[in-house]
Amino acid sequence: MSGEADAATPEGAVIQKARVLLLDQDDRALLFYTKADVATNPTRWLTPGGHLEADETHAVGAARELFEETGLVVSADALGSPFFARDFEAEPAPGIRRSYHEEWYLHRTLHFSPVDDNWTPEERIDVERWRWFALAEIRESADSFEPADLPDVLARVLGSVA
Repeated sequence: MSGEADAATPEGAVIQKARVLLLDQDDRALLFYTKADVATNPTRWLTPGGHLEADETHAVGAARELFEETGLVVSADALGSPFFARDFEAEPAPGIRRSYHEEWYLHRTLHFSPVDDNWTPEERIDVERWRWFALAEIRESADSFEPADLPDVLARVLGSVA
C-alpha cells in the first residue's frame, strides 16, 4: 500500500503492518534504504515488511512481505510469535496523519543477497539499496532508521538470543 492509499484510509482507522527483523549468522540485520512517503521526511533504513492485505494475519503478512522483498521463503509458523509491537502516527501524504500498528517477527538465516524479483513498482522507485548491518554500525551511522529506537530493539534481541 502506498502513501496515497494510506492517506485515503478513513481517519480513525488503524493501518496494520508487519515487519521482520532478519538476522544473519553474524548477528547482522538486513535493512533497506527507502524513501519516505512524504518528501520532507528523511530517506531511512528499515526492516523488510509492510502493510497487511485483506484478512491477512500479521504473521502471514510478515512471511509474504519477507518473500516479496528478499526472495526468502519462510512460513508464518516458522516466524513464531511477534517479539515487538509498536503503535505510531505517520504522515502518508503532506498534512495527513494516520495511525499504524506494527507487529515484528524475528528470523535468523544464513547471509544471502536479497532478490527484487517480486518488488512492487513503488518499491522499485522507493528502495535505493539494501545492506546487512551490525549493531555497532547502526549506532555509529548518521543515517536515519525506522523506528528511531531500532538500535535499542536490536540490542534487546541480541541480548536475549543465544
